[in-house]
Amino acid sequence: MPEIVFDAVRHAFGERTVLSGVDLRITERRVGIIGANGSGKSTLARMINGLLTPSSGRVTVDGLDVARKGAQVRRKVGFVFTDPDTQIVMPTVAEDLAFSLRRSGLSKGEISARVWAMLVRFQLADHAEHPAHLLSGGQKQLLALGAVLIREPELIIADEPTTLLDLRNARVVSEALDATRQQVIVVTHQLGLLDGFDRVIVIDEGRVAFDGTPGDAVGTYRALAG
Repeated sequence: MPEIVFDAVRHAFGERTVLSGVDLRITERRVGIIGANGSGKSTLARMINGLLTPSSGRVTVDGLDVARKGAQVRRKVGFVFTDPDTQIVMPTVAEDLAFSLRRSGLSKGEISARVWAMLVRFQLADHAEHPAHLLSGGQKQLLALGAVLIREPELIIADEPTTLLDLRNARVVSEALDATRQQVIVVTHQLGLLDGFDRVIVIDEGRVAFDGTPGDAVGTYRALAG
């Protein structure tokens, strides 16, 4: 599993400090990040693949500094956003999956094989030529996840991937994430997603308030929420 290290990380937007004094070493396979809205949890997650960089301190993935080696880090780390519509860029389902491999150096045959495998994996084969924007919310999120997984990154970051979904589709996406062989870090308000996770980190007012087992982390989060 990749090793993610936060070393004395601080991040600010203008005069507002979002994260401060964050020190973490993450190597576990299933890790959750929870906290109130505005606590800094999504900022922390986006630093792992270089979407954001620290104002001070250092974040590394397998020794690669995200501020200096962002492109290399993003080859290792895939990111799934809350709203899949922000990730779906091509007209049809199959085209959107293939788009992720446009710079892979793979042959057309290899790309087609990977696309078909992902369509089958997420039960989208019957929708391959359908307009992507006509998919259900759950299907869109599965397509967004598939478009990340098709590149075969070592680590998946999912930022509140079930927030916009109903219970059934949230369960489908949760099961899809759980079935991946990659290391997965999930930012979520849906505490049930954390069942069986190896570790959960609670962020409160820009700092790590707790770091440990899911049960104890959820208890801490609820106590902070008051």
